[in-house]
Parts: sequence; C-alpha cells; structure tokens
Amino acid sequence: MNNVEKLIARHCPKGIKFCELRDIGDFYGGLTGKSKKDFQGGNAKYVTYMNVFTNIAVNTDINIFVKIGKKETQNRVEYGDVLFTGSSETPNECGMSSVVTEKLTESLYLNSFCFGFRLRDKELMLPDFLKYLFRDDNIRKQIGKTAMGVTRFNVSKKRFAKVIIPIPPIPIQQEIANILDKFTRLEAELEAELEARRKQYKYYRGKLLDFKNVNNG
Repeated sequence: MNNVEKLIARHCPKGIKFCELRDIGDFYGGLTGKSKKDFQGGNAKYVTYMNVFTNIAVNTDINIFVKIGKKETQNRVEYGDVLFTGSSETPNECGMSSVVTEKLTESLYLNSFCFGFRLRDKELMLPDFLKYLFRDDNIRKQIGKTAMGVTRFNVSKKRFAKVIIPIPPIPIQQEIANILDKFTRLEAELEAELEARRKQYKYYRGKLLDFKNVNNG
C-alpha cells in the first residue's frame, strides 16, 4: 500500500467524495467591452489565452497589459482560481485549464476568450492539486463533452457546471501534488538534457559530414 492509499484508508475509509462543479463554486467571465486600443499602453496585467492553454499553473511573471479605468468593473483573477479556455478548433482542446497557484500582489485580469472558476470555500482544495486534477484524462473527457460546435467549438458553461470531480481530504491532495511536482521537475530536467543532446548531435553531424572543409584543409 503506497502513501496515498494509506492516507485514503485513514481519512476517508468510506471512499472519496465527488461533487459537481456547480455545487462547490461559481464561474466568471474574462474582460468585456475592450477594443484593440485598450491593449496598447495598458495599466493592468492580464492572462492571455495561450498562458492558460499551455501552462497547468498560470504564469504570473508577465508584462502584458490592458487599460482598466478607475471606475471600471471587471472580474479580477484571484489565488486558487481555475482558468479555462472557452473555445478551440477541436472539442478535445476546449476547456484547457490553468490554476493560479501563487499569491497575487497586484490586480490581474483574464482575457475575453477564457473564463474562470472560483471555489466558494477556498480551503476545500489546494491550487497545486487542482492544476493536475483538471488536466487528468478522466476530467478532460468530461470537459470535452461540454464543447459544442461544427468548425469552431465553444464550451457550454451549463454543461461544464455538471462536470464531476473528486474532493479528497487536504492531506491526500497535498501528497498527490508533492508526488506529481517531483515528476514534473524530473520531466523538465530530462527535456533540458534531451535538448542539449539534440544540439550536440546537430553540431557533430555538421562537422563530420562537412567533407568540403576537409578537402580544402
């Protein structure tokens, strides 16, 4: 029995609780009423579509701005929020998630092509657990079924609200997040090593096959 199985047996002997998203949180939209000019010389940072699509955890180290007026009402992104892409060319790429896993020190907004999900009880789930949960194949299959369209697919928030997720106790969430974080770091190290070897291979391939330079030498 591994650590996670032991924690499950200890904290929830009757099994893990499951809930629909609509029972534990609420959705909110991205920026509204913005024109192209508002994204030139802005005063507030915002999360782009690609930031959400490519990162399991939102990259907050950004320099992308939008103009936000002092009296303007826009939804702000908060720590623990799960951000989703709203549309894509295929249903399988709709609803890609990214979680705000860092405490925010300044206002942060969301692009208009994405939407956010916020837990009513922020102590219910760990952001570092959520970043893996919503990229899990089983959850992704559910999310894919919420997309509707022909040439361009859009997420139906009504269907999305019925996506069912597990709610394990915090100690179990923490253990799972710790394990997956280790694998993520290992994967990054292996990717970096592989990229270095690719460059080395390319360099020596060019040197070893450059017979012209050998003849001229």
